[in-house]
Amino acid sequence: MDAEKIDLSVVVSVYNEEQGIADFYNVLSAELSKLSCNYEILFVNDGSADGTLDLLRGFASADKTVRVINFSRNYGHESAMIAGIDYSKGDSIICMDSDLQHPPQKIAEMLRMKDNGFDIISMVRAERKDVGALHKMNSRLFYRLANSVSSVKLPENASDFFLISRPVADVLKTDFRERTRFLRGIIQMVGFSHTTLEYVAPERIAGKSKYSFWKLMKLSFSAISSLSNIPLRISLLMGILFGILSLVLIIYSIVMRFMETPVSGYTTLIVFLCAFACILFFVLGIIGMYIGYIFDEVKQRPVYIVKEIIEE
Repeated sequence: MDAEKIDLSVVVSVYNEEQGIADFYNVLSAELSKLSCNYEILFVNDGSADGTLDLLRGFASADKTVRVINFSRNYGHESAMIAGIDYSKGDSIICMDSDLQHPPQKIAEMLRMKDNGFDIISMVRAERKDVGALHKMNSRLFYRLANSVSSVKLPENASDFFLISRPVADVLKTDFRERTRFLRGIIQMVGFSHTTLEYVAPERIAGKSKYSFWKLMKLSFSAISSLSNIPLRISLLMGILFGILSLVLIIYSIVMRFMETPVSGYTTLIVFLCAFACILFFVLGIIGMYIGYIFDEVKQRPVYIVKEIIEE
């Protein structure tokens, strides 16, 4: 496989997908076999604690197009995707999940769009069949919030299912190496020709989502902070606003004191102080999150560590 030119690399992030990975591999292989190009499948095992790695070893031993990048521990979905891009050899690179919610049947259409001159193809969910109205509403709110605070505009319902060309992959391999990243947002920042395609996300073939509510909250703030520093500016504006309100209250209290009129509004004062304290700690929390990200960056620890690469 090393001697021949690779046209397509399919990067698949895998974490504890023992129940469904075989079905995914069979569907993906069947779709790729229909293509008239040389391809490779890169499974990135993100520290799975079940039998996923043993199954991936079996795929690699039986299929010369399969390589497995095995992490030393769990580094997260974003790190797995960038590792797959780093190790890819293809002229086109497609990142996707292994739960069949990113349908392999769309790969041929993605390649046709790439042949039409597009370097980046973002896959946008037209429908998702495994979530309710609340999850869909939260998703819409996230994209609207992210787009409102950032100059980088994300297609609504964009996913980690996308295609990039080799020039874009080369940029990601040398630049944009921050530890806190939001890859589907970063690919909107690098320029190049870009388009979107819609797809319907079916239900998961097995297991359940690895993202809890708190993990989704963390991902949301990571996405916003990696694309924009506007939350810090909002914190500054909130500080200025409450500074002005405090100054007004001070002047009012002094005037009432010299007029020898008792200052009324005890309840109002208490409410104001409580609100001020809440805003203060909220602002400090935002600043603390950014400082934490800066701390992670200056340590310059690796984005991921590869324990072994498994291939035929």
